[in-house]
Amino acid sequence: MKITIVGCGNMGLVYARAFLKYEIVKSGDLLLVEKNETRKEELTKLNIGKVVVPNDPLISQSDVIILAVKPQDFKELAPELKLVLVPQVVLLSIMAGVKISYLKEQLNHSKIIRAMPNSPVEIGMGITAYSASESIEMEQMRKVENLLATTGRYVYMEQEDMLDAVTALSGSGPAYFFYFVKTLVEAGKQMGMEEAVSAMLVKQTMLGAFHLINNANKSLDSLISTVASKGGTTEAALKTFNENGVDQHIIQGLLNAEKRAKELSKA
Repeated sequence: MKITIVGCGNMGLVYARAFLKYEIVKSGDLLLVEKNETRKEELTKLNIGKVVVPNDPLISQSDVIILAVKPQDFKELAPELKLVLVPQVVLLSIMAGVKISYLKEQLNHSKIIRAMPNSPVEIGMGITAYSASESIEMEQMRKVENLLATTGRYVYMEQEDMLDAVTALSGSGPAYFFYFVKTLVEAGKQMGMEEAVSAMLVKQTMLGAFHLINNANKSLDSLISTVASKGGTTEAALKTFNENGVDQHIIQGLLNAEKRAKELSKA
């Protein structure tokens, strides 16, 4: 397989390294597209793949082209990239909020997959949701799924509009998790613990709780009830959460995130 990555910032390099690690592509068949001369030199020193400019004819030999540039930089890049696109190449866009219809219009190209990864892809434990244009063939979809699998799990969304909800739920999700962990650590400090001790207790508790969710074969309500004995400490905390509508505030927060994602996709 031959792959081109347009936009070699953090996420672009995450994919490049993952593809090489799992031998999806050889470094000689991996193109890194960059215009800035200083950045080109930096990428060349990494010795990950061949560094080229956006209109390099070699790009036309690619099976998959990954668009990992910032959405605001795409419009300037599109005219050059359009010159080297061939009808059968698959474009995989991970640009947040950029719709398939817009990419079709700007690049005059029909074979497009739009994906929404989240930050744990950096350690191979991410989740990526994706939607595909009508002209994507099953074999091409499988190729892209093999690429996404190098950074974690993936899920196909038949309706592209659902990617706004995905952005709010799993795209932004790690930040909500970090926020809750930070709050628990702070609570430990207020109860007199050293920060390092509180952080260790919280992180290991979160890790263990995750594995229980995955392996205990119980509903979340059942898992909660096994910890929250009547009249006990857990019940006291959960009662406070419920009285203050913590669950509804969280849901409203995600609905606001989805609303913002929809606004950005129309920009």
